[in-house]
Amino acid sequence: MILLADSGGRAPLYQGFPLYQLKITLGDCHPVIWRRVVVRANMKLNRFHNVIQTVMGWTNSHLHQFIADNVYYGVPDCKYDDEDFKEQNEKNHTVAELAPKVNARFIYEYDFGDCWEHAVLLEKILPSDVAFKHPVCLAGANACPPEDCGGSSGYAEFVAAMADPQHPEHETMREWIGGGWDATAFSVEAANRGLRRISA
Repeated sequence: MILLADSGGRAPLYQGFPLYQLKITLGDCHPVIWRRVVVRANMKLNRFHNVIQTVMGWTNSHLHQFIADNVYYGVPDCKYDDEDFKEQNEKNHTVAELAPKVNARFIYEYDFGDCWEHAVLLEKILPSDVAFKHPVCLAGANACPPEDCGGSSGYAEFVAAMADPQHPEHETMREWIGGGWDATAFSVEAANRGLRRISA
């Protein structure tokens, strides 16, 4: 797929639905864990959730939500009734609604226990492309943390233990993760194989 030139600051709706180039950065992790993806602007948030899960390397094992301008989007819980908190149904909203122009940002939070916050930045708006069939990962760096590792602080402790055979938790962590761990591992090709299961 060849991406066309940047079309400017706002989505040219008269040309059909444009493509969005977005950078997803996981907060409070060192080295920085990030991915760059292209999706269609009208992609619903529930499907963009699947894109993030795929390119980051999460296993979709926990709850999630999107946050933009103090508005929350997710999967509404009919058992939860609070007049002061109204969560929007993510199936009814698109990526373009949360990021209407270049440099707009919003948050994707995953796992309310470990509190993984991903900053999503709209880098470019690209022209519509009829040949665009699936979301695409353009680039990225560093491995996704293991699920249930205790958030950013727990992940830092995990990486330190895995990197040092003399660390008192090294063998325990190796057993927990099932072998070795490369904190720098990331494959664009593998991410795109997963994205081919998601239609644009």
